[in-house]
Amino acid sequence: MEITMLDCKGLACPQPVIQTKEALESGTTRLRVIVDNEASRDNVARFVRSRGGEVKIQAIDRGCFQLMIQVESTPAQQSFDPADYSCPIPTKNSMVYVISSDSMGRGSDELGWALLQTYLQTIEQVDPLPTKIIFYNAGVKLVTRQSGALDALLALQKRGVEILACGTCLDFFQLKSEIQVGHISNMYDIMAAMSEADKVVSPF
Repeated sequence: MEITMLDCKGLACPQPVIQTKEALESGTTRLRVIVDNEASRDNVARFVRSRGGEVKIQAIDRGCFQLMIQVESTPAQQSFDPADYSCPIPTKNSMVYVISSDSMGRGSDELGWALLQTYLQTIEQVDPLPTKIIFYNAGVKLVTRQSGALDALLALQKRGVEILACGTCLDFFQLKSEIQVGHISNMYDIMAAMSEADKVVSPF
């Protein structure tokens, strides 16, 4: 039997459990459920196991979880109180990092260049991760071949962080053909990303 997919991201408890219950009672025996918080993950798993099913849980991108569910047959209807699976859903704030220079701090440009690359390499250790990192003016040099932070930026991009580089700035420094990570953006998108963010962080 094919696997039924349930995308429950953004749903408050107990909705992920209710949708899982309805899918199983409709005859589905193999189910893939995606949730975006630990409480929903635990509640869905607890519900399925209470019905004799098996659950395999895997963490996926940006705080989401995949639950692979299998039951032997359609479970008999049992008493179900949604209040048993209620939970607060965490508020997720969007955070944008802005890199507008190729040097961090004043005094030595060489030291500032090294510090900035270390700063970018450290972002991956931050919780929560930023939703976007914006590079403009001389900061666009950090997304090109000359950057020492490419591995860190590629890792962040793989984890769902959007990397935006100012196209006008890349043209000014004649670096558009050198970009190695992220995508070329424009001032409208940069302004929109910054204005929509709950928090904007800059090391300058």
